[in-house]
Amino acid sequence: MEANALLSPSPPAGEGGARRPLAVGGRGGVPTQNELLARAKWMRANPTPAESRLWAMLRDKRMPVFKFKRQMVIAPYIVDFVCFEHRLIVEVDGSQHADSDYDLRRDTFLRDEGFTVLRFWNNDILGSANGVFDAIYAALCPPHPPTAARRAPPSPARGEGLGVPNA
Repeated sequence: MEANALLSPSPPAGEGGARRPLAVGGRGGVPTQNELLARAKWMRANPTPAESRLWAMLRDKRMPVFKFKRQMVIAPYIVDFVCFEHRLIVEVDGSQHADSDYDLRRDTFLRDEGFTVLRFWNNDILGSANGVFDAIYAALCPPHPPTAARRAPPSPARGEGLGVPNA
């Protein structure tokens, strides 16, 4: 068998740009847990330039108090980066992900599992790393909810909200 026959850009794997081995589970097959784990291990050892850059920003809790893991299995998928504590997945996308029906199905599955999915283009990570870092940090630190007093509607029984001064 020719060496090139074993390589594929593998858009379903969620990686951008670099050539990857043929997707696990064969064509159209459902990968086993062992196949997914082996593929994730290979992907950790062979990151794309954008994945390497983003991992340099996220590893070792460089984003204060938030722990990320890379190339993790959330069966039947492998996600690029995940913060399990805050259920946030960060995906690094190359051009093969533009208008991808597969990515829509994948994101729907992951959202149904309770994750928020952020996607960044390779060129954004490589060219605007600070902006990507800030966007991820903002997703992890949502604004505080208003206090109960500000959240409660005015009380007509006490004359609030009717333009009548309190007595």
